[in-house]
Amino acid sequence: MSTKELRAKKFANGVRTRVLEYIIQNNGGYMSQACSSAEIFACLFGGIMNLEPVAGPLIPEPFSGVPSDHNKNYVPGYYFNGAHKRYADRFILSPTHYSLVLYAALIEAGRLEEKSMSQFNKDGSTLEQIGAEHSPGMEVMTGSLGQGLSQAVGMALARRSKGETGKTWLIMSDGEFQIGMVWEAFQFMNHYKMDTVGIFVDVNRQQCDGAVNSVMQLGPLGDKLRDFGAEVVKVDGHDIEALYKAAETPHKEKPLVVLCDTDPMRGVPELMINRGKLHYLRMRNEADKERFQLELDKLKGAK
Repeated sequence: MSTKELRAKKFANGVRTRVLEYIIQNNGGYMSQACSSAEIFACLFGGIMNLEPVAGPLIPEPFSGVPSDHNKNYVPGYYFNGAHKRYADRFILSPTHYSLVLYAALIEAGRLEEKSMSQFNKDGSTLEQIGAEHSPGMEVMTGSLGQGLSQAVGMALARRSKGETGKTWLIMSDGEFQIGMVWEAFQFMNHYKMDTVGIFVDVNRQQCDGAVNSVMQLGPLGDKLRDFGAEVVKVDGHDIEALYKAAETPHKEKPLVVLCDTDPMRGVPELMINRGKLHYLRMRNEADKERFQLELDKLKGAK
């Protein structure tokens, strides 16, 4: 395994560790999303994205209100991803309930101060459970599932018209492909022959109400995306080498979509007790905490 792959493996383990530690201490959180997407975040923030550096791990300011003539010191969330240079890449997190995973990834990437995790979901903090445009690492408020892609596409087209060369990268969830505006965005990209958009889809087959296909079947997702003009690559979403290689796939005049087949219990097999309802993990009693503390100890030992 190369040095780059070893770093990504450690990064992913760190993401799962931080998220599970928070959940145990605070009686709940989105764990399966960290299990399934940790390697995707690790590879994007570990080298796939061309982001500007920041001046050491940053401490987020308290929420200061929306930007206005009376609030010109507003700090946008993208500040944690570096300056908006014309050649720099941009990042959009479409399934915003992954925000805790993003914050953990920013810590592992050395962009967010480690102690900031204690601010998560607290009144007045920008580390919101459902991240907004002022939350660390967030470019825009993606809100309802499905709209992040449309915002990213508009951003990418505007950047192209200005002659900027940086790409726009997204993380999406598979359940978002049940939503009509996602397919409209792909039609738009096909029409405008957009090739500065790269999308990593966490295909963990889970959503709020259970298994994705029990809510609405997606069918042959890869074939559909190709029909809509995308360049599609399917990979094991926990295979670091495959993720890096997929990002280099040529996609002239097409958006790149990497369908990442993932395990929503990867690294935390105790989640099996919740199988069928993995969307949100609750610590219902001390016995739950003890079981998951054992899993946390294993993750910490794996570092």
